[in-house]
Amino acid sequence: MDSPVNYLELNRQAWNNQTDVHMSSDFYDMPGFLAGNTSLKEIELRLLGDVKGKSVLHLQCHFGQDTVSLARMGALVMGIDLSDKAIERAKELALQTQTDASFIACDIYDLPQHLDKQFDIVFTSYGTIGWLPDMDKWAGIVSKYLAPGGKFVFVEFHPLVWMLDEDFKYIKYDYFNTVPIIETESGTYADRDAPLSKTTVSWNHDLGEVLGSLIKCGLELRSFDEHDYSPYNCFRDMEAVEPGKYRIGHLDKKIPMVYALTATKRQ
Repeated sequence: MDSPVNYLELNRQAWNNQTDVHMSSDFYDMPGFLAGNTSLKEIELRLLGDVKGKSVLHLQCHFGQDTVSLARMGALVMGIDLSDKAIERAKELALQTQTDASFIACDIYDLPQHLDKQFDIVFTSYGTIGWLPDMDKWAGIVSKYLAPGGKFVFVEFHPLVWMLDEDFKYIKYDYFNTVPIIETESGTYADRDAPLSKTTVSWNHDLGEVLGSLIKCGLELRSFDEHDYSPYNCFRDMEAVEPGKYRIGHLDKKIPMVYALTATKRQ
């Protein structure tokens, strides 16, 4: 899929500008996190299982809350993110929480220039692959860094969610990865009133594209689930249906909000 030449810089700048706003937002609840709360949700915790003593590569880690949460669980974890500002904050967070998490700032497609080792688990979650144009390259990175027999844990918003307009009233975007989506927006999902304006480039990835790419790169699917709720209150007009479970009010449970999978690398 062709992409604008400057998509990396546009997206890096957007995430750099959002990082401190996110860290101070109620959405990320830094006081609770610093007091010991985990940022990981039930869906991924169940799929990750016991990570104590296991090496974990966390792709697109933002400012490191989930990475530090994994380290608190006893994992030997490394986080990767495009945003150099987010990685600066992630390193500070690891020091502040006295956790043994390490971080690299780079585009994940360029990770082989920075890292040469394999991991027991590769993990990525919620709003990550939409920033990447090429799922085959993404799956190749996942496969490269998984040790033989290692487990990939992936949780993502369902592609149906990204087809709809912001008010979830009509179909606005293609289901399939046809063209880059270039948008200029104000605010952020963590604080819609934040005095930010950003231009971003993203791509929609259908389930066939994602699963097909993983299979082509030598991964074997072990589990696949769709969920009719989001663990994050991150879209407009969401309603809590249970603690930590949100749906679009007027859609109730008519659409999938999240999917989750595990896959293993062939021995």
